[in-house]
Amino acid sequence: MFDFFKTLKRDVEVVFERDPAARSVWEVVLCYPGFHAVLGHRIAHFFYRHRLYLLARLISHISRFLTGIEIHPGAKIGKGLFIDHGSGVVIGETTEIGDNVTLYQGVTLGGTGKQKGKRHPTIGDNVVISAGAKVLGSFVVVSGSKIGAGSVVLK
Repeated sequence: MFDFFKTLKRDVEVVFERDPAARSVWEVVLCYPGFHAVLGHRIAHFFYRHRLYLLARLISHISRFLTGIEIHPGAKIGKGLFIDHGSGVVIGETTEIGDNVTLYQGVTLGGTGKQKGKRHPTIGDNVVISAGAKVLGSFVVVSGSKIGAGSVVLK
């Protein structure tokens, strides 16, 4: 449980590091849909890991309804994910995201087919994926990468 709160603390800190408009912790906690989506995901992922799939999906669905950001509860997300202007962000089930990653609006981390198993990208640490980028398929985006706005990345 301590790790959960430590991770949430990092999720709040990262907003201040990357968004000069952030004024207070209360503003982030109450008014940042990207933070709300990550918080909702962390709760949903807990239930997903404990095989309570329906509850996990329900929490994920409510989070998507409230934020406009869709994160499958099976996705594995490191500390410090920052989703800025998150409308339309989609993160698929087998996606893995490292620490200190930034996603902008309209980013899709998706699959390219209907096969079972690993079908979504693995994103390294300290990656920035700009607005509207589509990263599709099962491959690794190495740590420190920057993907430009509107890019389509398939390999």
